[in-house]
Amino acid sequence: MLATLYQTKKAATSLARLVLIGLLPFVVAACTTTSDRPVIINMPPQIAPEPVVVAPIIEPEPEVQTAQSDYEVIYGAVTDGGNYIAALDLSKIAKRNLRKQVDYQTSHPVGTIIVDPYARYLYLVQPGGKAMRYSVGVGRAGLTFSGEAQVAYKAKWPRWTPTQNMIKRNPEHYAKYAKGLEGGIKNPLGARALYLYRDGKDTLYRIHGTNEPWSIGKAASSGCIRLFNQDIIDLHSRVTSGSRVVVLSKSQSGQAGS
Repeated sequence: MLATLYQTKKAATSLARLVLIGLLPFVVAACTTTSDRPVIINMPPQIAPEPVVVAPIIEPEPEVQTAQSDYEVIYGAVTDGGNYIAALDLSKIAKRNLRKQVDYQTSHPVGTIIVDPYARYLYLVQPGGKAMRYSVGVGRAGLTFSGEAQVAYKAKWPRWTPTQNMIKRNPEHYAKYAKGLEGGIKNPLGARALYLYRDGKDTLYRIHGTNEPWSIGKAASSGCIRLFNQDIIDLHSRVTSGSRVVVLSKSQSGQAGS
């Protein structure tokens, strides 16, 4: 009897072992089989790309006029008072002889005309340590006067009469104008004239235009202080009767301005 029970228990134990061994592959397979469900992986949040900004097309600014083109206007042809003033040939004029605003430190008040006949420049004092500079031609009479004076009056296309000394020096040229020459493009005084007085008396000193533009920046045989006609028209428009004028001596030449 006991032997039978022992055999039965042993058989049951063996059967259990066989069942366990037979199921083991399925248990292992169950550990390695992937699920049909999608795997959710936590990814870092995506940063939206910055929008691409397209720069607007900017048209280039128009070029600022060059000094050359400005001078072509300043010294261009003009009809004034019925008289035709021809354009200046800039290719034949030194740059130093062209009108220009410059730095100019002086104790003289704004509006003063300062003539430096030895440097062959005329300055009109402007605010802010500036001056408008004009190139001048200087005749013999232009070196005979220095000091202060006032613009007694101004004239457009002034009448001109040669002095007795001019007639004596060159009678063939000047004698025919002894009674005077009406204003015009052939008149030596040019388009404008400023008449300088001191203490109420005529100094015979003139600041005027010219019918000989090639003489500007040079010494001349006659006349006082001459400017290009385009420049004397500009100066004439900027000053008034009574304006102060200072004519520098040789020792004072070049001491102020640039």
